[in-house]
Order: sequence, then structure tokens, then C-alpha cells
Amino acid sequence: MTELTPVQRVPGTSRLIEVRISTPDADTAQALATDIVDRHLAACVQILGPITSIYSWKGETHQALEWLMLAKTTAEMFDDISELVTSQHPYDVPEVIAVTVRHVLDEYGAWVRDVVHGPDLDE
Repeated sequence: MTELTPVQRVPGTSRLIEVRISTPDADTAQALATDIVDRHLAACVQILGPITSIYSWKGETHQALEWLMLAKTTAEMFDDISELVTSQHPYDVPEVIAVTVRHVLDEYGAWVRDVVHGPDLDE
């Protein structure tokens, strides 16, 4: 479970993250992305691919084509996105990595927060 400071629990100040998720095919990526956005866990999910991944699995080096999802969201949504992905993903251990967004256009950040947390009632 992600520990959040009191400031991070306030929707207008929620820390923005990009969650990176790799999938074995475009159909899996599209299904996951649609579910994530429909549930308001992320404001936007971009799908890139195919990409080539070279990785170690069970002591052997493998190479595969994958599709990479980039979900724009807040830190509070990471656990929910992780649970959704692990429940629907075909991999035993799916890649689910969050990267903190250090700089963002104010209007874009407000839009992401509004989508995942609802409109800021103070505005």
C-alpha cells in the first residue's frame, strides 16, 4: 500500500505519476487501457508498439515484441491500477512501474486530477 502525506490526499495537490505497463499484444493493451480509463483510474492511457523487449526470465534471456502502456494518473491510483492489471494480465509477473511526474503544464495536471478525483469543488 502506498503511504501518502496529508497534502497528497487533497485532490488539487495529488502527486502525478505515469504508470508504465507492458503487454504481449495490442488487444490486451487496448482492453486494459479502456478499463483503466472507464474506471477513472487514469485520465489517459497511451499505447506504444510494437517495441522489442529483451529480458531475463527463469534464468534465460528472452526477446519478445510487446506494447507499452503509459497511464497518466495520480499516486493514489497506483494500487488500484496494479490490482486491475494483475487480475487481467496474461503474464505471471506483469510490468507495472510508476514514474513521478516532476514537471507538468498546470492545465494538464488539473485535467488529470479532475478526471481521477472529480472536479475540485473550490474552483
